[in-house]
Amino acid sequence: QVLPFESGGGSVQPGGSLRLSCEAPPDAGTSRCLGWFRQAPGKEREALASIDAGGTVSYADSIKRRFTISRDNTKNNVVLQMTSLKLEDSAIYYCARDPQADRECRGTLFLEDWGQGILVTVSS
Repeated sequence: QVLPFESGGGSVQPGGSLRLSCEAPPDAGTSRCLGWFRQAPGKEREALASIDAGGTVSYADSIKRRFTISRDNTKNNVVLQMTSLKLEDSAIYYCARDPQADRECRGTLFLEDWGQGILVTVSS
């Protein structure tokens, strides 16, 4: 099974920005819900954002107005643009997709195909 693949992580100072990108497996002729999660050391995995093929998005309160999710359906790519980063944003970030094609996107509810994750470190 081909899973999503994340890129773009790294280290940044508080207040800085990072752009995470995810290549989802090729899926010609179908549409799937895509999204992002994160998990900080010692904490539960946190759902961050989702986007359907039509561009409808949802966000967790913790990242609203700071993070933006977008997608390019022609490239099976989903991006998480992160701004005004805080120390508490440090985590492993995971891209995920719905394993079932053409299912209605209900936030991050059905996002079960995970990438391997990518580390984001916010430190001064």
